[in-house]
Amino acid sequence: MLLKRSASSRMLSLVCLTASLLALAGCTKKSVAQTPVDLQIKVSKSFRFVVYGDTRFHDPKDFEAANPPVRVALVHAIADAKPAFVCFTGDIVYNGYDVNDWKTWDAETSIWRDDRIPIYPALGNHDLHGDERIALANYFERFPDLRESRYYSVRAGNTLMLALDSSLDEATGPQGEWLAKKIDKIPSDVDFVFIMFHHPPYTSSSDEKKFGGGHSARAGEQKLAKLLEERQTHTRARFIVFSGHVHNYERHEHGGVIYFVSGGGGAHAYPIERASDDPFQSKQINYHYLLVEVDHQQLKVTMNRLDLNDGKVTLTQPDFVKITLGAPASASVAAR
Repeated sequence: MLLKRSASSRMLSLVCLTASLLALAGCTKKSVAQTPVDLQIKVSKSFRFVVYGDTRFHDPKDFEAANPPVRVALVHAIADAKPAFVCFTGDIVYNGYDVNDWKTWDAETSIWRDDRIPIYPALGNHDLHGDERIALANYFERFPDLRESRYYSVRAGNTLMLALDSSLDEATGPQGEWLAKKIDKIPSDVDFVFIMFHHPPYTSSSDEKKFGGGHSARAGEQKLAKLLEERQTHTRARFIVFSGHVHNYERHEHGGVIYFVSGGGGAHAYPIERASDDPFQSKQINYHYLLVEVDHQQLKVTMNRLDLNDGKVTLTQPDFVKITLGAPASASVAAR
């Protein structure tokens, strides 16, 4: 009887120890998720960086998922622009779980690594395709500085970038609480706050896909936009939002916040039915990247459109906007 009790006690102790270790592991994981990394990059007083997305790096022989020659041409055009860093609005690869897609990313963007250009990405839905654990492992292997943070901040000169994961709730929960703290405690020397995430809060595109593609804005991002617009009314720094998901270019302004949709990085672009009051009007597809030129209390965002005909690259600038602290944005739209 004594032996049975002793064995039962040892078994109970083992179960308790296992449960404690599992609980500790769970707490550790939760703690990491709630403590996103805060990065800093040294830049000159005046600097430039690139924003774009929806590249869908994938088998370069497969023209169903994307336009590989355009994708490669954009990578080289961006390298030629000599940005301090590159920001991705998501959907870097076609399938996040597919290591071969990431190997295509490695090969086609090697010029950026050769030039030591840092990359700051936001997660897109394609980056999470398949087994999310495998997809995230592939993603973080390429971006070790993120230290497995799905959302994080980057301080660059007089700017602050907040990269969000739009597969999670952006306005509530751990990510929403983190975001609220960040925008409620903006350092006094920050002139511009960039908020970057994949799904756009405003778009003239829709799920009807009238011209072959498109996505409607979702309720979660619309809620986030209202939060940002409310905060903007009593914030010195200007809020600028960069998103992707829609494979074209759009620019909107609501409540003092300027919203850019930049999803023309190589995934098959499509025309969208633009609202009559959209600041940028175009019936074309627009493969492109955004060049952001930052100076003291002012910046300029230029849409650089890329056309590829018979192997010849043509870059044009059909839209740009100048943003000055404490003044309305001024824009110029070229004839199209």
